Amino acid sequence: MKTLRLGTGAGFSGDRIEPAVDLAERGDLDYLVFECLAERTIALAQQARRLDPGAGYDPMLEPRMRAILPIQTRRRFKIISNMGAANPVAAALKTLEIARDLGIRGLRIAAVTGDDILAAVSGTDFTVLETGETLRAFEKPFLSANAYTGAAPIVAALEAGADVILTGRASDPAMFLAPLIHEFGWRMDDWEKLGRGTLVGHMMECGGQVTGGYFADPGYKDVPDLANLGFPIAEVDADGNFTVTKLPGTGGRVSEATCKEQLLYEVHDPAAYLQPDVVADFSNVLIAQEAPDRVRLHGATGHPKTGMLKVSLGFLDAYVGEGQISYAGPGAEARGQLALEILQQRLATAQPALRESRGELIGIDAILGAMQPDRRPAREVRLRFAARAETAEAAGRVGNEVESLYLNGPAAGGGVTKSVREIVAIVSTLIPESLIVPGLEVLES
Repeated sequence: MKTLRLGTGAGFSGDRIEPAVDLAERGDLDYLVFECLAERTIALAQQARRLDPGAGYDPMLEPRMRAILPIQTRRRFKIISNMGAANPVAAALKTLEIARDLGIRGLRIAAVTGDDILAAVSGTDFTVLETGETLRAFEKPFLSANAYTGAAPIVAALEAGADVILTGRASDPAMFLAPLIHEFGWRMDDWEKLGRGTLVGHMMECGGQVTGGYFADPGYKDVPDLANLGFPIAEVDADGNFTVTKLPGTGGRVSEATCKEQLLYEVHDPAAYLQPDVVADFSNVLIAQEAPDRVRLHGATGHPKTGMLKVSLGFLDAYVGEGQISYAGPGAEARGQLALEILQQRLATAQPALRESRGELIGIDAILGAMQPDRRPAREVRLRFAARAETAEAAGRVGNEVESLYLNGPAAGGGVTKSVREIVAIVSTLIPESLIVPGLEVLES
């Protein structure tokens, strides 16, 4: 029975490049998938595109392509990625430029479009899932609206002979499901196989998370050689059953436990995992260790898709101003606490008013709140104060007030940093799949 080998080259935008290079060289792959988008990432990419029409794709696209394309030319695997983000066509053009610069000829690069539907949904009566109000009534203008599209446009790109496929906001599992549909000839209404292929994508989409990275917890869940963590490979048969493994000689671990954690990751209902192509059912999945770093999964199925697509809508929610300062030596914690009180008093009267604020001593109360009362006072602390405001100018006062502590007390503060940044927030809605008009543009080096 034919078996496909799919590798994950990235599980998020800022992921390491070296494990992808290793997979490309030694993995005997048919496909290498780079999953680089999250809900907020696409909104930030839309912001970048608004400032520069040629921008909006993943900032690590160029170093990844320069590292991988020469290997792809020799190894002849295909690349699928959502590094197109808010601008798949620009990403494809950049990849074409890189291929030409590397002297690569005959490379077919496809840009999959159609997920950007801001114009189609703005001012409509679709419901904001988080608040219940309509998009028309939402208090702030939307920067972006990107639908989670399915496997079909990627399959079309493969059928057009593409070697590199760059999408926008495709569903994460769809990038792994598409090559299975294409290579095995699965029907788009074979719900059982689509459910199984969705499980493949779900297990693979987070890269090193399933090979022990996010799993590791020293003393409880020990994982060897994390500094050289290997990324996962899925060996998939024509029925959609598969084995998760990694390259020999790499760090990490593939075990029943790592796979069980990934199976449940971000899945609200294992019996009804809603995807653009299928409602996947993972409730009867069986996981078995075949050998060291080889885990077999089977038993997934699926049900007819809903016909609705999730849309992530980004908007500029506020500006956050932040300042930090350190205190060390005897009385460091008391001086840090006094500094917090000074900041709270001075910023309470700030005009225009700050929407909300938070002050903390990192290592004392920044995450878990106040520590046990019988602990020793800390001999070094890092104060952080942050606040949200409607304008960048108002937010900027936070860092300025922290900086003023240098000479205005308490004693011996140092190492001030300050910043102001935009906060892009995300809400969601559901739209009929029929509103999406996929596009495909194929370039050749």
